[in-house]
Amino acid sequence: MTEEKMRFEAEVSRLLDIVVHSLYSNKDIFLRELISNASDACDKLRYEAIAKPDLLAGDADFKVRLLTDDVRNVLTIADNGIGMNKEDLVDNLGTIANSGTAKFLDAVSKSDNAKDVDLIGQFGVGFYSAFMVANKVEVVSRKAGEDQAWKWSSDGKGEYTISEAEMEGRGTQITLHLTDDNKEFTDEHRLRHIVKTYSDHIGIPVVLMKGDGDETLNEASALWTRPKSEITDEQYKEFYKHTSHAFDDPWKTIHYQAEGAIEYTGLLYLPTMRPFDLYDPQRKGHLKLYVRKVFITEGADELLPPWLRFVSGVVDSQDLPLNVSREMLQDHPLLTKIKNGLTKKVLSELETAAKKDAEGYETFWENFGSVVKEGLYEDQTNRDRILKLARFRSTHGDGWTTLADYVERMKDGQKAIYYISGEDIDALKRSPQLEGFAAKGIEVLLLTDPVDEFWMPSVGQFEEKDFKSVTRGGADLNDIKSDDKEADKDDKKDDAASDASALIAAIKLALGNGVKDVRESDRLTSSACCLIADEMGMDLRMERLMKQHNRVDEISPRILEINPKHSLIKKLSDIATKDAKAPILNDAALLLLDQARILEGEALPDPVSFARRLDLVMEKGLGA
Repeated sequence: MTEEKMRFEAEVSRLLDIVVHSLYSNKDIFLRELISNASDACDKLRYEAIAKPDLLAGDADFKVRLLTDDVRNVLTIADNGIGMNKEDLVDNLGTIANSGTAKFLDAVSKSDNAKDVDLIGQFGVGFYSAFMVANKVEVVSRKAGEDQAWKWSSDGKGEYTISEAEMEGRGTQITLHLTDDNKEFTDEHRLRHIVKTYSDHIGIPVVLMKGDGDETLNEASALWTRPKSEITDEQYKEFYKHTSHAFDDPWKTIHYQAEGAIEYTGLLYLPTMRPFDLYDPQRKGHLKLYVRKVFITEGADELLPPWLRFVSGVVDSQDLPLNVSREMLQDHPLLTKIKNGLTKKVLSELETAAKKDAEGYETFWENFGSVVKEGLYEDQTNRDRILKLARFRSTHGDGWTTLADYVERMKDGQKAIYYISGEDIDALKRSPQLEGFAAKGIEVLLLTDPVDEFWMPSVGQFEEKDFKSVTRGGADLNDIKSDDKEADKDDKKDDAASDASALIAAIKLALGNGVKDVRESDRLTSSACCLIADEMGMDLRMERLMKQHNRVDEISPRILEINPKHSLIKKLSDIATKDAKAPILNDAALLLLDQARILEGEALPDPVSFARRLDLVMEKGLGA
């Protein structure tokens, strides 16, 4: 029998190293993961057998079997599910397909908290938890419909072997050679307790094979079919971990029966923790579709919109045909109705939580708000409900605010909901574009999620109030009354007294096509200048994002606004009024533009020239 030796993929080796050398808070999880995988294998075969009944080959009673040998210190977990061939063994046990795992491994490697390693299950790689308790793992598997069985073996130290094997019937047998300090996992009482605690919800029997008669250790009925009154919180939690491959506890559990024109049962979970691959385009959801308790598919996009992709659980339909295919799912009218019903149910749960558990809801929003906001431009049907659920940071304190609360705080004469967007909230708070708004006590939303740039133009307004970026022209601050009436009077006096027309003309001449326009600002109070986009132009951050993704070739010229009340601008205005061609004005204009670019976080087109001009201005200022 030829034995082929292979090396683990690099990420698997890193993962195994963490598993073997980390301290786990609970080693019992390895058995939960292996039983869960065995259950999934049986579900997959049950579905395949709908179209190919001969795959069952007279063995239609699915079960997971546990066999112990306390003399050899061995534990075996066997199932009669779909099984694996050689290619499946390499793909499933030698590599990690989930692209988010690398990011997860980087995070765990830098963490001092061993419990973080428990997140391993989020990536569907729970099989490797076997190496927590075993120094050698052997997998013998035979795929349903095939005659050849294969054996996979490894000590978890970087390599594994694959060879042909003999096996009667289909399925998979995983044999763990336990380490001396893990002999407890051959004890019947220990196994009985673990299965009852973590795998009671599994819909197929988990059977302990004993000399005096086999013993079924779990309830062996689909959890979602039981009355809610008969299900404990712990059972709900363990089923969540089974369906979502997660180790956190669910934040919300939604279990309900839809009746009427269509009938289905939904058991949905809203997570507490954000998965590492939440923004991965290849991420598959963990919502499973069943038809009359027969597993059909997992991660069905037809069951929930992409902006709810963090929801996990099961949906069991009474009306869909058992032989429904993936292609049929895409256009099946019943699926559309179920999807609408599930979406409304999740939204109702979030609305209730937002009212009754504000703190918990804000934590949820911190983790998943940026995903939910995708629905603002993807889902017009539910847009208004999502807008009311949305939470925002703003210049009104450090907490979260709703749009409704923002509107209540709007000033007399204020017609728009103002916002500013960028990568960092602290940098946004320091932005010169906010100065005039702060002086008048006008609240501004602080947006840091890239998705905000896409839904804002799509939505346009809330309660007939337009959304308006403070980095665009047309702020109309003079029409808005502040709380300080004396300050408003002073502003009018300053406006009447200021005249920067000569300086503006000189700056326009110096900058030429480098700017779209130069004008006085009513938004600046302490800064000398800033850049803004034209009122009808693209928002500053949006244009930067488009440039980063090669959607535009060049950043378009901006409007340079100057503060006529600033001491520097006043001094330059005096110079320009006396001599519009004074040499200092050319360098000053270019420095002001570069300064405004720096404040926007943009790279300077010519840093060398900027440094030279700065040196010259400093020399003159020092009288050198």
